[in-house]
Amino acid sequence: MASTVSMPNTSMKFVAFSGDIGARSCSIGQVSIPKKQEVASTKRLGVASLMVPAVATAVAKSSSTILAHVWRELQGSNNWEDLVEPLHPLLRQEIIRYGEFVTACYKAFDLDPSSKRYLNCKYGKKTMFTEVGMGDSGYKVTKYIYATADVNIPIQNVDSCGRWIGYVAVSSDDEVKRLGRRDILITFRGTVTNPEWIANLMSSLTPARLDPHNPRPDVKVESGFLSLYTSDESSCSKFGLGSCREQLLSEVSRMINKYKGEEMSITVAGHSMGSSLGLLLAYDIAELGLNRDNSNREIPITVFSFAGPRVGNSGFKERCEELGVKVLRIVNVNDPITKLPGVVFNENFRILGGRYEFPWSCSCYAHVGVELALEFFNMENPSCVHDLETYISLLRCPKRLQVQRDGIDFLNRAREFLWSAQNFNTLPWRNAGSNMMDLVQSERT
Repeated sequence: MASTVSMPNTSMKFVAFSGDIGARSCSIGQVSIPKKQEVASTKRLGVASLMVPAVATAVAKSSSTILAHVWRELQGSNNWEDLVEPLHPLLRQEIIRYGEFVTACYKAFDLDPSSKRYLNCKYGKKTMFTEVGMGDSGYKVTKYIYATADVNIPIQNVDSCGRWIGYVAVSSDDEVKRLGRRDILITFRGTVTNPEWIANLMSSLTPARLDPHNPRPDVKVESGFLSLYTSDESSCSKFGLGSCREQLLSEVSRMINKYKGEEMSITVAGHSMGSSLGLLLAYDIAELGLNRDNSNREIPITVFSFAGPRVGNSGFKERCEELGVKVLRIVNVNDPITKLPGVVFNENFRILGGRYEFPWSCSCYAHVGVELALEFFNMENPSCVHDLETYISLLRCPKRLQVQRDGIDFLNRAREFLWSAQNFNTLPWRNAGSNMMDLVQSERT
């Protein structure tokens, strides 16, 4: 059943859904999807005034034109007010759509060490969507993006050359009619290579200083993410690739200039580490004012973050909000990555009694944006808690689905197994096992 959890940050929303579902990588899992009555017909939502006015008006129109009328609300113009709890079908559809664009990064990424394209994209820009089964996506890829991890691993023969991290795409003319605007899309995959993993562990905060005219030393971000975003291939070759940042800002500026005069949006989507790079890009674009056309009209920037960690401190969060960067964080409450960095020193540890701010508050990590929380876990495959396809599989199922478990709750079965004298002959092991099951169950509830 949907519920709201009070958070210190009033702009943060937490929605937990209950239910059970099986995903590709998870045969057994606890799911967070609204009940059928919670995502009832749009007509019912409109009568109950559960939607913003623009959405409520548009739902009466043809389904082929709904997005064209409500895209700003779905992109977070009102911080997804009344669209997250319960999760509106149109917003669910858009989250899934952008999640699939991120999935394309993984499908196209070459992990075959014997391949000439190892750690790069397996396909050309013109055919990538077709090759990964998204030929009818309505977008075309305009540029591939590479990121360089400025990290040396002495025990491995690994260079710091750029690796394919994602792509920039733009909606076609036909898709523009459906969406109601020209959508510039940037997507990022998550962590794969060893240098990227090491960069993720560089959890110290450092000033972003992305605006040369106003360094803003109080705006701090995780040093590893910033390194991936700003490092280039100068250590490999003087003719190497520019930084991930340089590639992206150049291409986004080119797209904005190419389609000037049109209604536009900038959408960034990423998974795990990719969502962190996406948020850095969104902040960077807004801070530099690149999301303004010749008439000084602001182009909205939205980040769809899947299983993303914290990126910066409270100063970074506040600055993103000032700049109008909209972030929707889709998280699994059992996913440990979404609680990093800053497991202890985070937005919940800055203020005492809701009134007094600790001196170290500027060094505390803080999440940005609105949170949409799912809940799933698999005892047999714990890694599924962070798997992107599991996230998307859950969102695809608006109904509560019961996993085939012979009518017996999995945790109860596990508890019975632990207490079985046939399997555990010593009391200490039984106690430890039982305590672990109690801990897991308490985390789920």
